[in-house]
Amino acid sequence: MIVVTGATGNVGRTLVRLLDAAGEQVTAVSRKISAADTPAGVRHLAADLVEPDSLKPALDGATTLFLLTSGDWVSAGGDETVLGNVLDIARAGGVGRVVLLSSQGVGTGTHTPELEDAVKQSGLEWTVLQPGGFDSNTFAWAGMIRAQRVAAAPFADVELPTIDPDDIAEVAAVTLREAGHGGSTYVLTGPAPISPRRQVAAIADALGEPVRFVEQTRDEAHAQMVRFMPERVVEATLDILGTPSAAEQRVSPDVERVLGRPPRTFAEWAARNVAVFK
Repeated sequence: MIVVTGATGNVGRTLVRLLDAAGEQVTAVSRKISAADTPAGVRHLAADLVEPDSLKPALDGATTLFLLTSGDWVSAGGDETVLGNVLDIARAGGVGRVVLLSSQGVGTGTHTPELEDAVKQSGLEWTVLQPGGFDSNTFAWAGMIRAQRVAAAPFADVELPTIDPDDIAEVAAVTLREAGHGGSTYVLTGPAPISPRRQVAAIADALGEPVRFVEQTRDEAHAQMVRFMPERVVEATLDILGTPSAAEQRVSPDVERVLGRPPRTFAEWAARNVAVFK
């Protein structure tokens, strides 16, 4: 059985669907989850990674675990000690393999490595996924685009190779289901760097209507982001968005290496999700 935490998120929801379609026995875990959030027949369980004991019913009898540690989890008190407790419970329940959704920033030194270290030192077979920015981060513009056909973001012309969350989910499904990925760290990016201004243009193309781009200052973006992200995560994120390193702007071959196809473009993501912006 494969346990998927963060099962209602942009990656987890697709991952659960992919695993179920492949015939895997799946338990979908999130803080708030219901049958409506998962494919018919998929076991679902409400639990919180900040409270490791709440995961015991999901992990008992499991063989493989997908771990997602979000900014909300960190804000609620999640850290390497809490994650270590989760991993102890997973091991006691029979889990032998764990796939951690981490961040490209760990590999480039922008984010701290403690959570990855906890997984690597757990005694379980591990795989780490380090995605760059998600294409779906642009959902933050949806309300303004729907209401005013306007989008605002800092660093208008700084380009980063953002990735489609469905590509992350597909890579995760492969590493959860197939042998040969133990001890591997995969950096996951899109096929080419793209700027916020060009992302807005791609959304406008998908809509078939113009969308005006407004460039924010760093302080304006900080004030907006700190409402739902920890301060240190906001600062690290803004550093990447504003002054990325060469490594953070580099396109990684790992999606194609694992999936046997190139990653999807932002334009493809925008076309598939255009209803959110209408």
